[in-house]
Amino acid sequence: MIDNVLERLTTLFTEGGARFRVVHHPACGQSSQSVAEIRGTELGQGAKALCCTVKGNGVKKHVLGVLPADMQADLSKLAAAVGGRRASLASPDEVMELTGCIFGAVPPVSFHPELELICDPTLFTRYDELAFNAGGRDVSIIINTEDFHRIVHSKTADFLKAPAAEPAPGAAEK
Repeated sequence: MIDNVLERLTTLFTEGGARFRVVHHPACGQSSQSVAEIRGTELGQGAKALCCTVKGNGVKKHVLGVLPADMQADLSKLAAAVGGRRASLASPDEVMELTGCIFGAVPPVSFHPELELICDPTLFTRYDELAFNAGGRDVSIIINTEDFHRIVHSKTADFLKAPAAEPAPGAAEK
């Protein structure tokens, strides 16, 4: 299991010369919106990390998919990005084993050799800073987006869920 997540993150970012800050705040639930309000950041600045198990096509691996917190993941696209057929969220025990964190506290960085990091490219194009929980629900890191991208060396793949189609005018009236 991964220990000292906050310490490992701050060491990684300090040694990488990143512009970042650690923010301690009241613990909040698993809502990305509520933590964004506490941090004083936009919801879209949040880097949401989904710990997943990918299977199919002879593939069985764990993936940490990271996307903007105001978007939703298409897990089938995430699976395809690593050669699998399907992906599902890892169990709470698997999340703890792979990240050292509980749900809602997983940072967008993998310290486990069997947890592949994949970021949706939109994470790097919308805001100058990213914000994420740093191993606990009461501590966050806000980091310069370019520095984060440079230091974490993630693979990138488009795995956002397509926006729902607008209903045709008058369709709901029938």
